[in-house]
Amino acid sequence: MDNNLIMLALAGFLFLALHLGVSGTRLRDTVVGMIGEGPYMGLFSLASLAGIVWLSTAYNAASAESYVETWGQLANLHILASVIMLFAFLIGVPGILTPSPTGVGGEGQLDQEEPAKGMTRITRHPFLWGTLLWALAHLMVNGDLASLLMFGTFIILTYFGTLSIDAKRQRKLGDKWDAFAAKTSNVPFMAIAQGRNSLNIGEIGWWRIAVALILYLVFFGAHGWMFGVMPDIIR
Repeated sequence: MDNNLIMLALAGFLFLALHLGVSGTRLRDTVVGMIGEGPYMGLFSLASLAGIVWLSTAYNAASAESYVETWGQLANLHILASVIMLFAFLIGVPGILTPSPTGVGGEGQLDQEEPAKGMTRITRHPFLWGTLLWALAHLMVNGDLASLLMFGTFIILTYFGTLSIDAKRQRKLGDKWDAFAAKTSNVPFMAIAQGRNSLNIGEIGWWRIAVALILYLVFFGAHGWMFGVMPDIIR
């Protein structure tokens, strides 16, 4: 394998190891017990930032210098990928803008009379599922080994990250978490489909939905300027 692809694979592996092998595990609990929550979060944030920078740099180098085709550029899937990206923004952006028991420091939300509301009616992990859909959409239309390593890393990270967060919250919050989990779902819309919750679009906040749509249009239109490649359907 080319050195650029090896570096990308290594960057992806270490990024996954950091998040799935430390964050959300009992190892995290041990480290927090030794150095405290604040110092741990600071070190973890710095390590995550360094990991993203390394992963992005390695991906750019591998894409430019070590192109290895897998399933190729599937032009007929670009419209579907754009629709998936729209859902990624509609789930992920309101998820960032909505306080949640699964967010950093959001455990206090469980003390509310009805913590399972807004975006959490749809999924306990809206931002992670938005990121997963983003990665899936890009992987569909970028059939090369570098893209498989890059976006595959984020698909693995986001899905198993939701399971890791659930386990961490259950260990820490016990019955409070169990009551919240019983009314919500990890997989989007599953709790609604099973009758454990109901959809309430207005509760999400129309301004959050508007922000998501605006950002989608901005990123879609300026994709070439920001990332050097325009989506095929508007070239």
